[in-house]
Amino acid sequence: MSKTKHYSIERKQARWGFLFTVPCLLFFAIFSFYPIINAFFTSLTNRDVLKKSWKFIGFENYTYLFFPDKYGTNGGFTLWNSLRASLTFTMGTFIPMVVISLILAVLLSQLRSTRQKGFFQISYYMPAVLSSVVAASIWMILFDPRGLVNQLSNWVMHTEGRDFQWLTDNTMLQVSTMIVYFWKYIGYFVILFITGLASIPPTIYEAAIVDGSTRWHTFWKITLPLLKPTIVLVSIMAMLQCLKTFSTQYMFVQNGAARQPIDVITMNIYYTGIRMRKIGRASAMSIVLFVIMLLLTYVQFALSKTDEVDY
Repeated sequence: MSKTKHYSIERKQARWGFLFTVPCLLFFAIFSFYPIINAFFTSLTNRDVLKKSWKFIGFENYTYLFFPDKYGTNGGFTLWNSLRASLTFTMGTFIPMVVISLILAVLLSQLRSTRQKGFFQISYYMPAVLSSVVAASIWMILFDPRGLVNQLSNWVMHTEGRDFQWLTDNTMLQVSTMIVYFWKYIGYFVILFITGLASIPPTIYEAAIVDGSTRWHTFWKITLPLLKPTIVLVSIMAMLQCLKTFSTQYMFVQNGAARQPIDVITMNIYYTGIRMRKIGRASAMSIVLFVIMLLLTYVQFALSKTDEVDY
């Protein structure tokens, strides 16, 4: 009799728990799952922004994206060029961002003064509060041939009056977008790492000091392994953030910079869907980007093999 009563109570709790999760499930279904399904269906059509009529064309949009030679290269702004630009930007920004934010977080966590910690944390985090458009506008002024970055580069390289072509040379243009994104988001990930470091019990470090462990040995053998879940979280968030970049590249192009070197896939989606009005083809690009992000996230989880950390 007691087992039946216990089972009924658990069942009631499960029902109430499910009812409380229904709003959240509906929210995700409406604002996350439905757009993905709708985008995939749209990618199988030839929908146009200004035309009401459309027809089902199957995987023709995907054929156009992966085999552009059969249809023309669209002036070089193909999916392959966008994938190259996106992966170049992601690798050039994501890896330094994770490594340097971890180093800065460790250095800040070792400061004894609370005021100093607060000052540096706010200083690093302030750019993350700025709009991407504002951040890009600030750096376009700095990258001007008469700007501070060009003058500082001349001082470091011991040159005088040289134009490093931050906004005109293809390679320097890619580096410029990486610098803007790095500057804007480095503080956000520093805060995440500081939070992860604060969750490690200080008694572990005290025991390491008693055992005669050096700071370098403590970092590699204690801090880094215990910080693994935070590192995985930050690396995935940074990678996805870089793959979704748009505003910086768009502002640079609107200011007169060449589009092809920094034509990331999100900007290609915008030009294809809004400027060229080919919503079906743009939806196919968005599905390709979604699959790439999904695969890279899975690979990171598989390589990291994240387990629960016991302190």
